[in-house]
Amino acid sequence: MQLPQPRGPVSAALADALAGHPRDIPLIEPSDDEDLQLVLHIGYELHYRGFDGVDDAWEWQPSRIALHQAAERCFEAELRRLVPMPDPVPPAEVPRALGAVLAADDGPPLSKYLAGRATLEQYREFVKHRSIYHQREADPHTWAIPRLGGRAKAALVEVQADEYGGGRVERMHAELFRGTMRELGLDDTYGAYLDAAPAATLAVNNLMSLFGLHRRLLGAILGHLAIYEMTSSLPNRRYGNGLRRLGFGPAATRFYDEHVEADAVHEQIAAHDLCGSYCADRPEQSSLVLFGAACALALDARFAGHLLTRWAAGESSLRAQADAIGRPLVGALGA
Repeated sequence: MQLPQPRGPVSAALADALAGHPRDIPLIEPSDDEDLQLVLHIGYELHYRGFDGVDDAWEWQPSRIALHQAAERCFEAELRRLVPMPDPVPPAEVPRALGAVLAADDGPPLSKYLAGRATLEQYREFVKHRSIYHQREADPHTWAIPRLGGRAKAALVEVQADEYGGGRVERMHAELFRGTMRELGLDDTYGAYLDAAPAATLAVNNLMSLFGLHRRLLGAILGHLAIYEMTSSLPNRRYGNGLRRLGFGPAATRFYDEHVEADAVHEQIAAHDLCGSYCADRPEQSSLVLFGAACALALDARFAGHLLTRWAAGESSLRAQADAIGRPLVGALGA
């Protein structure tokens, strides 16, 4: 993946530095949320696959880490303003409490729109947005595996093994999504649409990496995964139906159809065996588990609202190259 185009002073300074040998980077304040979210995404990507032509030593270069930590503090502070920390619950009540978080969600009905009304071009836009996550699907949650033990670890491994296709590359969910991209005539290269993804899209992905890469937020990434599994089957059925409505066949819908059945099973494993078992061992972590779930729903709702608002106005939901100035710092979070 190539380094993306900068969106403000911090991402410009970071991109310029990463193009050369590791050296100190000055600490600069982000100008807006586009700048902030891109800085975070670039920093997190150095822990995943990295960028072409960027020295691997940048991953742990101290001043880059300091810059990234400053951006993370800003992002996390806005998250905590957007989503109040839930009250703790007894470990046995964690699955029920996750269900209550889901029941309280009133996010925009994006999957219904895609199933019944979206044009082909709008559907292609949706897939471009989602490619930022689905091309590395499961990876952010996998950071949690070495930090767990016992029943919770076994449960997470069971879910992740399915996400990675049981060891068969053609069944890996990331590969299935690449097949959907090709059927829609899109570039399936890793990170191909990063420059087009607005802050609202990057924030959804940065949330997973923030939770997954910090051991202090282990409960949050488990809650995030649980709520993703609990909200997957019905929307994915609608996504597949939307493609069938537009005339596409099994090669395009396989990714979504696979999730309809698999995630119905994963829902129970993630809520009970993963989060329930984790909180049984660490009861004080139930609030953080529920916080992770609520944050996932909140940022997904902002993402869906962005797409539907733009489409209702007859506009593209993607970021234009000329859109150099982003929204205010909390624009994508709606805080």
